Amino acid sequence: MKRLIGTIIALFLFLVIAFFSALQPVSSTSKKVPTVGILQLTTHPALDAIHKGIIAGLKTGGYTPGKTVHIDFQNAEADQSNLKSMSDKFNNENVNLMIGIATPSAQSLANVTKKTPIILGAVTDPKGAGLVSNNQKPGNNITGVSDQAPIDAQLALMKQLMPDMKTVGILYTSSDDSATKQYQQFKTAALNSGLKVKSATITSTNDVDQVSQTLVSSVDAVYVPTDNTVASSMQTLVKNATQAKIPVFPAVDTMVKNGGLATISINQYDLGVATGKMAADVLSGKSTPATTPINFVKKGDLVINLKTAKALNITIPQKLIDQAKSKGELIK
Repeated sequence: MKRLIGTIIALFLFLVIAFFSALQPVSSTSKKVPTVGILQLTTHPALDAIHKGIIAGLKTGGYTPGKTVHIDFQNAEADQSNLKSMSDKFNNENVNLMIGIATPSAQSLANVTKKTPIILGAVTDPKGAGLVSNNQKPGNNITGVSDQAPIDAQLALMKQLMPDMKTVGILYTSSDDSATKQYQQFKTAALNSGLKVKSATITSTNDVDQVSQTLVSSVDAVYVPTDNTVASSMQTLVKNATQAKIPVFPAVDTMVKNGGLATISINQYDLGVATGKMAADVLSGKSTPATTPINFVKKGDLVINLKTAKALNITIPQKLIDQAKSKGELIK
């Protein structure tokens, strides 16, 4: 009898504790931690900087990896089959939000879902790439940040450093939507300014050596848009251009660090931060992709490679050196 009474009392106490526990509010630590899938096209300094910026932007928005958000980071290493399988992985795992770093990554993500929010990390022309119907009113599950280069400012810098320039070459990847868009914009600007333009396209990094050797033999300078394929072979391009005493003006700061002469570039890390903050706002419910305009980051910084200038016997005006020191980057 005593054993029965003890069992009844124990059961009663258990039910009382369970009842009052159920009345307590759920702590923030017990809430389900959201998962963000980040798909990066390939390993490259510019894209790596965007990735780091995304993590920082998420933290600023209250989502710290390993604590308040789980990050599933995938790098396709420029392989189309990897892009598809990794996108499928995110979709099958029902991640809460996807981020695509570079246009091909974003397009791959868009092909697997029309519901899960997708944030674009550095996509030059989201509408032109078929990712949104309108840059101001995306309308569906996709929005993000554009890495549209300040082309007019870049062209002005080229003409300032190369006042006798008559013909400019443009090297880009024909299958890269972002690079093709910038090529068209730069070509129009160059022609309108009185320059002759010679374009050369590649399909993979294997083409860069031969195509660039031909191009630098017939131009006064080479412009490279935001192009991940060319960026991956920047050393080859710079080698051929330097031998011909032809400067390379890239659209991105990281390509200047890899041997380009100079540019006015949007900071890649800052692009990532803006992307991460946008993702955090969507995760928290502060905004939705359908009603969030594409963010076009317009401010660019002057980046100059003095080592390259010396190799090409090009004198950089002191005022530009001072500007790069104070509001940009000077590479020695």
